[in-house]
Amino acid sequence: MAEKRRAGVAIMSDSKSAKAAGDEQLLSQAGVSALLRGALLRLLESRPQDPVGFLAEHFAHLSSEAEDGASERRSVSRALWHLSLAHHSHRSAFNNNVRVAYELLTQSVPRRLGAGGVRGRLYSEMLRCLCSEGGLSGSTAAPLLRRIQSHDYESVPFELFRQGVLTCAVFADYIRKSQCLYAAVASAPDRPAERTLCQAVLSTLREALEAAGGADVARYLEASAKISPAKVAQAMAEVQPRAQQQDGPTMDAQEFEDAAAALFIARVRTVT
Repeated sequence: MAEKRRAGVAIMSDSKSAKAAGDEQLLSQAGVSALLRGALLRLLESRPQDPVGFLAEHFAHLSSEAEDGASERRSVSRALWHLSLAHHSHRSAFNNNVRVAYELLTQSVPRRLGAGGVRGRLYSEMLRCLCSEGGLSGSTAAPLLRRIQSHDYESVPFELFRQGVLTCAVFADYIRKSQCLYAAVASAPDRPAERTLCQAVLSTLREALEAAGGADVARYLEASAKISPAKVAQAMAEVQPRAQQQDGPTMDAQEFEDAAAALFIARVRTVT
C-alpha cells in the first residue's frame, strides 16, 4: 500500500511538472513573459503612485499600438493593390490610382496623431513593397530607397508621394531593361560577359540618360528603351577586337545591374 501511495504521488508530481513546463512554454511562445517583464520594468522605472492604474494604461497603450499596426498593414496592402491596376505609362489612370492609394494611407493615421498627409514610416514601407513587387532585389533597391524615403515622423505631401511611387515603378522597368542589355552582351547565359563590352554598353546607357535630362524620371526609362540593338552592336563592335585579342576580365550580371542602377539613382533627387 505504501509503495502504491508513493507511486501515485510520483505520478502526480510528474504530471504537475509537465503541466508547469507546458504552461511556461505557452507563455513564452505567446510573448506574454516578455510583455509582463517589460511592463514590470516600466513600473519600477516610473514608480507611480497608482501602480495598478499605471499598468492598465500601459497595456491599453500596447493594445492600441497593435490595432494601429494591423490597420496600417491592411491600408498598405490595399494601396499596393490600387497601384497595380495601371502601368505608369498610362499616366492619367496611374495618377488616379496614386491619389486613391494616398488617401487610403492618410485615412490609416489615427485621429489622435492628427492629419496632414501620409506618415513617413508608411510611405517608406510602401516604397519598399513596390520595389519588391517590381522584382527588385533588396540590394538593388536599397540605394534608391535611401534617396527617396522619408523619416518615420515626417508627414509626406501628395506630390512627394506621387513622385516616389513613380520613381520606384520606373526604376523597376529600367532594371529589367538593363538586364536585357546584359543578356545581349553575354555570349552565353551561363558565362559572364567581357568587362570591356559591358563598359561600352554602360557608356552608351549613360549617354542616353544624360541626353534625357529633365525632372520626370520616366524620361530616363524612355531614353534607355531607345537604345536600339544597332547601338548596342556598334558599341560592342568598337571594343570587340580588343576583347578578342585576350581573355580579359569579366563582369557578372549583378555587377552590371548595380552599375546600371547607379547611373539611374545618381539622377534622382535626394529627399531631405
